Amino acid sequence: MQQSYALKRNKMLTFIKLKQYWFLYLLFVPSALYYVSFQIYPIVIQLVLSFKNYRILGGIWGSPWVGFDNFHAIFSNDEFYTALRNTVIISLLRLAFGFFPPILLAIFLFDLRSNLLRRISQTILYIPHFFSMVIVYGVVFAMFSNLGFINHLIEAMGGNTINFLMSPGWFRPLLVGSGIWKEIGWGTIIYLAGLSAVNPALYEAAKIDGAGPWSRIWHITLPELRPLIIFLLTLSIGNVLYAGFEQIVLFYNPATYSVGDVVDTWVYRQGLQQLQYSLASAAQMFQSFFGLILILFANKLSRKYVGYGIW
Repeated sequence: MQQSYALKRNKMLTFIKLKQYWFLYLLFVPSALYYVSFQIYPIVIQLVLSFKNYRILGGIWGSPWVGFDNFHAIFSNDEFYTALRNTVIISLLRLAFGFFPPILLAIFLFDLRSNLLRRISQTILYIPHFFSMVIVYGVVFAMFSNLGFINHLIEAMGGNTINFLMSPGWFRPLLVGSGIWKEIGWGTIIYLAGLSAVNPALYEAAKIDGAGPWSRIWHITLPELRPLIIFLLTLSIGNVLYAGFEQIVLFYNPATYSVGDVVDTWVYRQGLQQLQYSLASAAQMFQSFFGLILILFANKLSRKYVGYGIW
């Protein structure tokens, strides 16, 4: 009886609030329509398309169902396994070399005593984030092409020209390095925001106790940033099968396909160039599903060994 009464009471309160603040709730309608139209509906369409054999005349809903045939075709394709391997390698390189530098940079900027130097440094570091990938590739081309600055420097020192842009061995370092250079400054913003919430009294107490700069970083800064680090690391792990389509399309060439072809470029070729939309949708559904599994697994490990996760 008490539970039934409480449920009725909650329903009555909800109805009263909806009636009282109906105009405020009405403001959510455009946002809800946007997400349904451009976020949820495309996911449903892609899910349906991945289990169909798309025909232009029949459309998505009129095309015949083929079950898991598209997924079977994907995993029977040797090119897909090559693209999958390259995707994982490039993503792990980005994670290994690009995740921790923003943390260190944010700590260094936070500890700068000169506000003017901090502002100048932040401005210089943030600018590359606003460059398009075309500009980033232009910078890399100007530095590492056969007539670029690096080869001029090598020749001036008596060495031979290195064809960086056509070398499979140099493709991944240039790709990952330029990506880190573009985003490292922007990544520090999140960690600087986290550091701004740290109670300054903790640092003052540590100084009084004789703790040095490294000791304060280890015992105060990093523990305070730990929830944020875990959150971003978990999301990064979930993006292992997404290696950055735009950058790779600009950087790779026939000479570097063996190390640069990733799942996104494979989907691009299958979907837009060969018009196999169902096959491309199945590949992207595999990416999304595998990313979800990784996030759930990473969050579970985080809650088990760290004590908290992203939910």
